[in-house]
Amino acid sequence: MARTIIANGTVVTATDRVPADVLVEDEKIVALAAPGSHDWTADETIDAAGKYVIPGGIDVHTHMELPFGGTFASDTFETGSRAAAWGGTTTIVDFAVQSRGRGLMEGYEAWREKADGNCAIDYGFHLIISDVNEQTLKEMDTAVEEGVTSFKMFMAYPGVFYSDDGQIFRAMQKAAENGSTIMMHAENGIAIDVLVEQALQRGETDPIYHGIVRKSILEGEATHRAIKLAELAGAPLYIVHLSALEALEEVTIARDQDLNVFAETCPQYLLLGLDDLGNGFEGAKYVCSPPLRDWEAGHQEELWRGLRGNDLQVISTDHCPFCMDEFDGLIAQKRLGEGDFSKIPNGMPGVEPRMELIYQAGVAEGRISLNRWVELCSTAPAKMFGLYPQKGTIAVGSDADIVIFDPNKAKTISVENQHMRVDYSAYEGWEVSGTVDTVLSRGRKIVADGEYLGDKSHGRYLARGTNQYVH
Repeated sequence: MARTIIANGTVVTATDRVPADVLVEDEKIVALAAPGSHDWTADETIDAAGKYVIPGGIDVHTHMELPFGGTFASDTFETGSRAAAWGGTTTIVDFAVQSRGRGLMEGYEAWREKADGNCAIDYGFHLIISDVNEQTLKEMDTAVEEGVTSFKMFMAYPGVFYSDDGQIFRAMQKAAENGSTIMMHAENGIAIDVLVEQALQRGETDPIYHGIVRKSILEGEATHRAIKLAELAGAPLYIVHLSALEALEEVTIARDQDLNVFAETCPQYLLLGLDDLGNGFEGAKYVCSPPLRDWEAGHQEELWRGLRGNDLQVISTDHCPFCMDEFDGLIAQKRLGEGDFSKIPNGMPGVEPRMELIYQAGVAEGRISLNRWVELCSTAPAKMFGLYPQKGTIAVGSDADIVIFDPNKAKTISVENQHMRVDYSAYEGWEVSGTVDTVLSRGRKIVADGEYLGDKSHGRYLARGTNQYVH
């Protein structure tokens, strides 16, 4: 029986901030006590003086090994989960994909095969629905029984992942029956395709036009439509990677009406903007969907407001990296779109720097509180996707997924010190004033003293419960 004491730190949860020692026995937290008030013994004592002891981060939107745009996301489950651990994330919920013409559970089984034995941290799955039919609807029930309680659908990408309103509504009706949550990529893909075609006909081929044609009003329109369909079906709805103030307005109205509507945003939408898509083809590094938005239009400011007021509940990453040039045996993936921005693989790397970026921009710069940081990056994701209190808090009986965070140790983010399998950092040269010091996953120390101590077989599959915010 392995016992570890984390001593002299400040335990920070979504609701509390108290000096406390934490006793870990095997994989669980078994006791908390005021420093010096106990006579615990342990195999190891970790001194957390001057540091925060927080629940491990939970990233509920990652795409390891995702096939997209004629290639695959560059991070495997092994490399991506290791990078997540370095950044203080101890749980990911990735997206298994149903291929058109194939069964829903075939996608689940394929992604289990990719991840099982290859994940450094614990992991679960959502399922992307690409083909709505009677068999798919039946298999949604089977998926819920396997602990997959959320299904992603797309109003974007006609011919790839797109579902029409009728298909979406039928899936929402099934979700209302079995208690699952529909996750929605809310952009009007039909209208966007018209604008893409017209831009290319004008010779507008650079990456910045990706951001220009995917109008924010089309994210707002699709979000409104998704909310109304979910309201009619009686299903919980979770808007993924919300980027636009028009979409946030629709979510805010729905939540004011006490509907089961929820939403996430991502660091790139809070911290980057349309200008990053400029500078010729270098802007391809920042091509993702929805696109980065114009700072002058006020999108970023509104997203921070939404986070403070709980109209946005989660910060995840939509981690889906593609290399700019040949790297680690990979092709120059982003360059597939040279001369045609519509062929640039959509996605950015982000699973590793999330916790530190949001601490800097949110807590250190005064936009959100320390407790809200923990809530947005750990506790709320756990509750939203049926993992709480096993994950997402520092409490007796919870998994010992613990991060010791040093608020006084600064670093510069760079491709040179990152661990994601990609050849650039979207935040190259950014300074952060707090850093991840030590990471425990289910009681096992996997990052400490600047070294990775984990292994790819440590992570376990998580069968999830249903959304704990639904009323």
